[in-house]
Amino acid sequence: MEQTTKRRASSTPKAAAVATEAPAKQVKKSAPIKRKVEAPTSRVYQTVNGGGIVHMIQSKGVTIFDEESGQVREMRYCPNEPSIWRDEQSDSARKEAVVFRNGNLIVPRTKPNLMEYLDRHPGNQANGGNNFKLLDNKKDAEVNLNKEFSVSEAIITVRDKSIEELLPVAIYFGMNIDRNASEIRFDLLQKAKKNPSEFLASFDSPIVKVRALVKQCESYQIIKLKEDGAYWFDSNKMIVANPAGHDCDDTLSRFLMTEKGATTHSSLEERLEKLG
Repeated sequence: MEQTTKRRASSTPKAAAVATEAPAKQVKKSAPIKRKVEAPTSRVYQTVNGGGIVHMIQSKGVTIFDEESGQVREMRYCPNEPSIWRDEQSDSARKEAVVFRNGNLIVPRTKPNLMEYLDRHPGNQANGGNNFKLLDNKKDAEVNLNKEFSVSEAIITVRDKSIEELLPVAIYFGMNIDRNASEIRFDLLQKAKKNPSEFLASFDSPIVKVRALVKQCESYQIIKLKEDGAYWFDSNKMIVANPAGHDCDDTLSRFLMTEKGATTHSSLEERLEKLG
């Protein structure tokens, strides 16, 4: 009899299948990388009007309107506190005086709370105060550069303009014009250096020429100025009344610039030209 040999099935394939179906190990995700936030660079704050060797600003009891919360809040500088707001500071908060030495206060990048306190302080010029300001070298350099350009332009104007063009401006600034031309130019040069913007603007101002006309007409006895008004010198007829408390030359100058005073303006120019 033929024997049939039955072999026992191996369990190896089944085990392999089970192994294949087993869930793969989950890879642990690494925590997101926290980027380092750089603190602002050091800043220099400067007192507006000198301030002496040592100048202190109010460091407590300062209240301002906080845009973020929509409330009036008190702020104070405490070096060991991350917040400048008193209601967010701990009971052990230690206050510290804010001191400018020789007009300057250098705040290192490690004190962002002091920077925020100074930036928000009502005494800061940027907030409408007149106590101190953030020193911006770039901005200050631009301002100084523009000022230097204005001074240079004003000096060139004094040098290049004729004395006839300079006389109205000299009269406007109350200078004596009965002198040598070089003396008049010298005085105008000092004025130009002191306030170049005002000096340059005077050449385009209508009131400057009119006031010069009034002064010259008074000097040549074409008109006379009294407290109550301006008069024609020859007929003593009033040109325009002067309100109490006003300068008569200013009142007449403004009158000559109106439509009503146009005829008088022309007459003054004609009389002055005949005398010249």
